[in-house]
Amino acid sequence: MSGWREAPARQPRIGAAGWLRVIWRGGILGALTYGCLALLLLVRMIERPLFGLNRPLTPHITQFVCRIAFPILRLPLTTRGVPMQQKGAVVANHSSWLDIFALNAVQRVYFVSKSEVESWPGIGWLARATGTVFIARKGSEAKRQQAVFEDRLRAGHKLMFFPEGTSTDAIRVLPFKSTLFAAFYSHGLDRILYIQPVTVAYHAPQGEDPRFYGWWGEMDFAPHLLQILAARKQGRVEVIFHPEVPVDAFASRKELAAHCERVIRASHPLAET
Repeated sequence: MSGWREAPARQPRIGAAGWLRVIWRGGILGALTYGCLALLLLVRMIERPLFGLNRPLTPHITQFVCRIAFPILRLPLTTRGVPMQQKGAVVANHSSWLDIFALNAVQRVYFVSKSEVESWPGIGWLARATGTVFIARKGSEAKRQQAVFEDRLRAGHKLMFFPEGTSTDAIRVLPFKSTLFAAFYSHGLDRILYIQPVTVAYHAPQGEDPRFYGWWGEMDFAPHLLQILAARKQGRVEVIFHPEVPVDAFASRKELAAHCERVIRASHPLAET
């Protein structure tokens, strides 16, 4: 975690009824996720030799799982605006592991993630299978990673970036780092690509800490997942699509990053500076 540190939200005790919800919600969600993962891997065995980088079939499986996850959790997901149709990338604020489900549910994207995630048990398998692009923080990897970005973008993949570089407590938007935006300014990509800013806002259950859905700092994944599975009443998740902009409308990666940050911050109903 960089930029700020704060004590995590208090984790309320899970009662007997909460554990029942954990068992049945978690069981259904786990069976759905890993059952569809097995199906996705089988389909990918056929899809990859026929279509290469293009994935005309498997993203529909990913999107199905992510859409069904919210009714299972009894967590309403609403959207405003429209996903762009142009070739390019999407950038969003990052509050929780739930962002992956929310953003996949409402559009077909491929996430860009730090390389460490690839080795996480369970999550790493899902990320690799669904086409996540992993980036290392080594300067020696920059040229190779740029080539990967370009190949994926030119293939029509919408790459999904979190420019804050870390997840937050769901009530603020951190300054955007412009480093990854440099990928859009090489080899003429700026003349053909668009960027769409997207705001993801979590509204906590009534009476709960506003940071209820935030996952940040040294918080462990398992306890946070259990709290969400156990919740008797959920809040809601809101995804707001903003107008896309052509990359070449901005003179530099820093100007483009600043625009996306400004738009996302201004529309976030809970954002603090």
